[in-house]
Amino acid sequence: MEWVGLLMFLVVIATLMAGYPVAFTLGGTALLFAFFGWLGGWFDSTFLGTMPNRLFGVMANETLLAVPLFVFMGVTLERARIAESLLDNLSALFGGLRGGLGISVMVVGMLLAASTGIVGATVVTMGLLSLPTMLARGYSPRLASGAICAAGTLGQIVPPSIVLVLLGDVLSAAYSQAQLQQGVFSPDTVSVGDLFAGALVPGLALVALYIFYLIGVAIFRPDAMPAFERDQRPSFLRLGLSLLPPLGLILAVLGSIIAGLATPTEAAGVGAVGALLLALGRRQLTLARLREVLESTARVTSMVFLILVGASVFSLVFRGYGGDLLVHELLTSLPGGAFGALLVVMVLMFVLGFVLDFIEITFVVVPIVGPILLAMDIDPIWLGVMMAMNLQTSFLTPPFGFALFYLRGVAPASLSTGDIYRGAVPFIAIQVAALLLLAAFPALATWLPTLVYG
Repeated sequence: MEWVGLLMFLVVIATLMAGYPVAFTLGGTALLFAFFGWLGGWFDSTFLGTMPNRLFGVMANETLLAVPLFVFMGVTLERARIAESLLDNLSALFGGLRGGLGISVMVVGMLLAASTGIVGATVVTMGLLSLPTMLARGYSPRLASGAICAAGTLGQIVPPSIVLVLLGDVLSAAYSQAQLQQGVFSPDTVSVGDLFAGALVPGLALVALYIFYLIGVAIFRPDAMPAFERDQRPSFLRLGLSLLPPLGLILAVLGSIIAGLATPTEAAGVGAVGALLLALGRRQLTLARLREVLESTARVTSMVFLILVGASVFSLVFRGYGGDLLVHELLTSLPGGAFGALLVVMVLMFVLGFVLDFIEITFVVVPIVGPILLAMDIDPIWLGVMMAMNLQTSFLTPPFGFALFYLRGVAPASLSTGDIYRGAVPFIAIQVAALLLLAAFPALATWLPTLVYG
């Protein structure tokens, strides 16, 4: 009955496209298939008996405690208008140069993406802050919208990122499972810190490629990125006060994890407190705003863990029907060995990124395909970074890219959807080139973790 598992997966995709909530779709579809399978004698209901242990494992997982803390850190920095202050000062400093405003937007977007790790929050914030300014100063609508969408998706790959926290936890379990299946009873481990270190070089390299592209446009298509007269040049003291505190906070959080001084959960706690103190120091944290931060944090955290519960039910029923065995047979029988299996998985995840958010893909798809790929001697850190960058490309690709929809929701009516789509194309090409480079040179992801952790 392995085909029932694949049918269940297709039903989930169709139900999600109809607009039903993700967590209830995953859990509800799985329970319906389990119930009718039990009635027909095709499904062993004892599989669901392990569900309480799974939920207890989620509750006892200290790594996942980093999720609400990182969310709180990001939302606090967003509501404290850190991005607005950074953009004002950087654009005043570099905006007089041709393309300076676009580069400022990319740098601020990178910092905001790294602090929030949520694509929607970054794209909406940058769209509200920078898009009207870029359009008013004569920037090409396509270039402006493409740069904002590209900067927003950096939250998928630039650490510290919620995506990497969740992906690291799932890959750690998949790596242990793959080694146990190979008869290794003292398995190596992979941590969220490993994934942070692995994603740092590819993430910063991608930002550099974006900026080089903007510089090239400024040189060869000056009309698309005009300079403008600055009212006044900000002092270096003012620029330092706006740039150094949030940058220092991100570096402290990331550096403590990579250096092994703190676990991701401990570093996330430091980041949350630091963001709170930073907002208080800027006098941007009223009681009403603090309430908004707490409500937003609770809402995002509840969504993540409710999806995790639904995905756990789905994976149990999927395995109960033998779907994991079918996927294993399909991937191991593909021509090309590990390369062919990895290529198929990457294409599948890219397509699923059109209809599923990174949370669902991480909790549903990765636990199924991860152990199979890792059993083929694929490096887990490189695989995790490849998956994160692949999803980032998917979220930017028309016509279904999430980042494009987020920007469309806050963009003025004068900016057409076609301009948003066409503006994303050059950045998608850069993404694909970066993904191919990472595929050809895995050391881009594995060099730093090897250097730091041996």
